[in-house]
Amino acid sequence: MGWEIHLHLVAAIAWIGGAFFMFLLGVSLRKKEEQEAVYPVIGPIYGYFETGALIVLLFTGYTMINNNGLIDILFSNITNEVIDALRIKLYFVAVIFVLTVIHMTISMMTLHKVKTPFQRFLSKGSSMGIFLLNLVVLHYAMVLRDIL
Repeated sequence: MGWEIHLHLVAAIAWIGGAFFMFLLGVSLRKKEEQEAVYPVIGPIYGYFETGALIVLLFTGYTMINNNGLIDILFSNITNEVIDALRIKLYFVAVIFVLTVIHMTISMMTLHKVKTPFQRFLSKGSSMGIFLLNLVVLHYAMVLRDIL
């Protein structure tokens, strides 16, 4: 593996580190006034930063899979420890991608507006889902690293 793994790791650190930061920020800011003062300022910066990290993760992940000839194997009936772990990791990445699109869409639509209860539920639920599934993806990245 070459440059891709290094960019992938830096982007993963940025993605997961940003998620931890926003989670801690959400837990720390309990008052609605504090949240309304902070999130409209930090939210868009964080959103663009995390979108960039996600694009790098997806690009470098695809590049590593493609360069190692795993594309055809992933979509075949072949099973082994590495392929199975990679498939599981990619399933969770797909769910995280969908949750990210949901979260970003709601966040951008309601940046300077009050969210409806349903929008707040989707926004907080997708955010929590992203945070928790990041830990699962990180686990499978470590599983793959241990195998290889």
